[in-house]
Amino acid sequence: MSPSFKKIHDLDELEIKSKKHNEEGKRIVLCHGTFDLIHTGHIRHLQEAKKQGDLLFATITADRFVNKGPGRPVFSEVLRAENLSALSCVDFVGIVNSATAEQPITKIKPHIYVKGNEYKNASDDLTGNITKEKMLVEKFGGEIYFTNDITFSSTNLLNEHFGVFSEETRNYLSKIGEKHTIKQVIDSLDTLKNLNVLVLGDTIIDEYHYTVPLGQSAKGHHLAVKYQSTEQFAGGVLAVASHIAGFAGNVTVLTALGEDDSFQTFIRTKLHEKVKPVFFFKKNSRTLVKRRFVDMDLIKLFEVYMADEDELLPPELDEKVCSWLDSELSKFDVVIIPDFGHGFISDKMIQVLEKKSKYMAVNTQVNSGNRGYHAISRYSRADLVSLNEPELRLATHNRYESVETLAEKVSNNVNAKHVTITRGTNGAIMFCRDNKKTHRAPVLSTKVIDRIGAGDAFLSLAGIGLGAGLPEDLTTFVASAAAAIDVQIVCNRNPITSVDLYKYITTLLK
Repeated sequence: MSPSFKKIHDLDELEIKSKKHNEEGKRIVLCHGTFDLIHTGHIRHLQEAKKQGDLLFATITADRFVNKGPGRPVFSEVLRAENLSALSCVDFVGIVNSATAEQPITKIKPHIYVKGNEYKNASDDLTGNITKEKMLVEKFGGEIYFTNDITFSSTNLLNEHFGVFSEETRNYLSKIGEKHTIKQVIDSLDTLKNLNVLVLGDTIIDEYHYTVPLGQSAKGHHLAVKYQSTEQFAGGVLAVASHIAGFAGNVTVLTALGEDDSFQTFIRTKLHEKVKPVFFFKKNSRTLVKRRFVDMDLIKLFEVYMADEDELLPPELDEKVCSWLDSELSKFDVVIIPDFGHGFISDKMIQVLEKKSKYMAVNTQVNSGNRGYHAISRYSRADLVSLNEPELRLATHNRYESVETLAEKVSNNVNAKHVTITRGTNGAIMFCRDNKKTHRAPVLSTKVIDRIGAGDAFLSLAGIGLGAGLPEDLTTFVASAAAAIDVQIVCNRNPITSVDLYKYITTLLK
């Protein structure tokens, strides 16, 4: 074993070593970070940290907790730990299985906790973690020290020289960065806190049944699998509402649940705490469940819709929802409608929404339950229409014309000020009817775990961004960044948060 590897220990071992050396009268120093690419700035930071005491403990955030957006960290936790341990100024190295330094601070109880000068102003820390860490260090009798030496950006170096993004993406980010600084982008998104938003649509309970494929059955032609576990997610309109709650000041979700099997208790535990639910209940019905059987790499093997044959709302319930909309719509600045085509949104509701919504953003999703007969053409007015390319081509019955041409046609047909089209690996575009401009964003993700929900994340940020009057190019960028984060989340396990998005925007524009 290399001598440097002997420096790497788990947190329990580091706790023992810290206690032992502390009892010997040694002064313990702790540094914590990602250390994705060791550079001169890191080395000087660590060298100065070592001068503050006798022993330097350096801990890194484990891969799955690095919250700097898709594609980060570039180097694995093992390589990052090995790189740190190779430095003579570092005495001990540990990998931390949490998103903050609270765990190593609690275990090691350093006399000095060292951070870079960029953290000196706590208000500049997007996560708010530096304040918590400072309080924790002081609780154990330590103090925080800020180094003040040459500063480099690992993110900038990785983006520029390690092929994290394609040349097209780098050029796009450069142009966005020239027009909008990181602070301006974040300040613009902070204005969304003033919004009162209604989100209306179908509730879906997504289920993933994780399995290990065994191969073809010996007694038939079907695939046999070994069951591992099950996970449930609050999907459909619920996922969109939770995304938006990370940014808007007030969010109300309006939907219908099945009276027989509502999942109401489960849903309330999964909704973002800022979301106010307004539930209507459909008699002799159950809430839609989409049960997907997936392998351990999240490849979908089979899907089952657990739904009733008659999915339309009964007339009396339709009237109740329309009455609620008629009296309440004036209170909302923005209405977001993820229309999954499963029967909740009626033609009568659409008429009320089109007449009374101050700002209305709509997606009509094509899925296995409505393919061929659900399209944006059921709406006659929207401020924003957000579709993927297959949904766009279905709505226009056109296979061959350019996406830009078809987006303009949809804009005219639905009287929409803006039409956004998401195109998977080809990125996204926004067509703007008033000035005839088209804004394009390349794909901003470098790794895809699960595509389910990415379009919902895009709709969420595009809807509230344009609804709040943010610039078109900025909104396209922000919504694309949100979608890039979402493809690294399993189904609807977690919503996009403002901290997630702000940190990734910072990563992209550095």
